[in-house]
This record gives sequence, structure tokens and C-alpha cells, in this order.
Amino acid sequence: MSLIPSFFGSRRSNILDPFSLEIWDPFKDFPLSSEPQFAKETSALVNTRVDWKETPEAHVFKADLPGLNKKELKVEVEDDRVLQISGERKVEKEEKKDTWHRVERSSGKFLRRFRLPENAKMDQIKASMENGVLTVTVPKVEVKKPDVKSIEISG
Repeated sequence: MSLIPSFFGSRRSNILDPFSLEIWDPFKDFPLSSEPQFAKETSALVNTRVDWKETPEAHVFKADLPGLNKKELKVEVEDDRVLQISGERKVEKEEKKDTWHRVERSSGKFLRRFRLPENAKMDQIKASMENGVLTVTVPKVEVKKPDVKSIEISG
């Protein structure tokens, strides 16, 4: 085996060859039916995307949660400075007469936690849900500008 890869074809496949174009997938021969239950439950957690932006007035969190309503969600503050967004997307009930061709939507419980900074007003947090987007607004403590006093220079 040559140490220099050939870019013009006639490449032999070898997983030990560092220049091989093949990618080894250790799970490729696993049957889908033996997928562990925890993998199904954590898929919703992995797919829950949250944006966090800071404006001059507040910290704003936005989470895409299509298909959920506000009854299926919890927004909590724990340990005084940890914002926790959690919920559960239920698995659709299977009918014996139905034939499923593809299941791509995730289901299960999800949980996201964010440590809030010192300038957050913990007692004024608001949450709203519109068109499958959860928005959590955490107002910021107003930063008091220091009083600047001009000193006259004598002499």
C-alpha cells in the first residue's frame, strides 16, 4: 500500500488507510427495531433549538416548538438564576390499520437550562407562545450611570 494517495482512481478500500475515502459506521448494521428507548426520548431534547439574544432592555430566549401548545410546556426559574424550559411532545397513537412509511418527527421529553447573568430581573420574567415559537423575556436591571461632577481647576 502506498503512503501517497492516488487521486486518479484505482484506490483500494481499507479502513486502516488514513487516506481512504470510506467512512466506517459502527451502527450501520444495527436493526432499527432494537433502538434503545432513551435514544427516542432524547431525540426531542437534541432537536430543541433555542436562541438567546441580549438587548439593552432584556435577555430574550426563543425556542422553536412546532406542534406544542402552552399546556405541554413549563418555564421555571430554579436555584435563583437558572432558567429552565421543559416539556413533552407525545408520540402519535398508532392504529392497527395504519401503515407508516416514514417517522421523522421527534417525540419525548426535552429540557434546556440557562444560567442567567446577575443583571436579570428574576421577578419580572414573561413567557408567550405564538405560532409554535416560545418567547421568554427576562428584563435587565437598569444600569445606573455614574454621576459625573466637573471639578474646577484653580491656578
